[in-house]
Amino acid sequence: MDDSSALDHLDHLARLDQRVAQCRACPRLVEWREEVARTKRAAFADWTYWGRPVPGFGPADARLAIIGLAPAAHGGNRTGRMFTGDRSGDVLYQALYDVGLASQPISVSADDGLELYGVRVTAPVHCAPPANKPTPAERETCRPWLVQELRLLRPTLKAAVVLGAFGWQAALPAFAEAGWTVPRPRPAFAHGARVPLDGLDLFGCFHVSQRNTFTGRLTPQMLREVLSTAAEAAGLR
Repeated sequence: MDDSSALDHLDHLARLDQRVAQCRACPRLVEWREEVARTKRAAFADWTYWGRPVPGFGPADARLAIIGLAPAAHGGNRTGRMFTGDRSGDVLYQALYDVGLASQPISVSADDGLELYGVRVTAPVHCAPPANKPTPAERETCRPWLVQELRLLRPTLKAAVVLGAFGWQAALPAFAEAGWTVPRPRPAFAHGARVPLDGLDLFGCFHVSQRNTFTGRLTPQMLREVLSTAAEAAGLR
């Protein structure tokens, strides 16, 4: 990709991010994210919450995508950046730092200087949902944003890590719509699963939720192993 093409590509992704942040397609999610932003949590009373859909985070020429579930009410919905400001993000970005894919091990605000190296973090649902549970209809309504993002990333994207079964169910049809050939029947989610898709390796990983990390279902070592393998597949290591 020459310099002019790279700049044009970056502009397309930046414009997509702007459009994502303006979306009001799901009334339940709009009401919830804005209510949370108004009432806040006591610990963040001095914050001005983002209170909008949260776009993806990372470079436009990423070789590895990490696909989660949805922003947390007092995490991404507060800070305006994926997996930023909550304990799930603490676990994810620490692991990315440990394997050499992030400039720092913490992610507390959108202006904290964090950079990702060849990695873009996104989600199939861009608004914080009540109880962290988007409805199937909300997932389907939001999917075109992920499809467009994957299409823009396709020239460089070589691997993707999908966090959790919900993300896996949402990501597979998005990859298909974005132009990759997804096997039929669609492969089942499993931690450590690896599925080849037309020059891209898709990996499954347990979600970095507090439930999974507190109970030991997903340990830091397990997460580092998946990220390291995916980074190698993407040509980042």
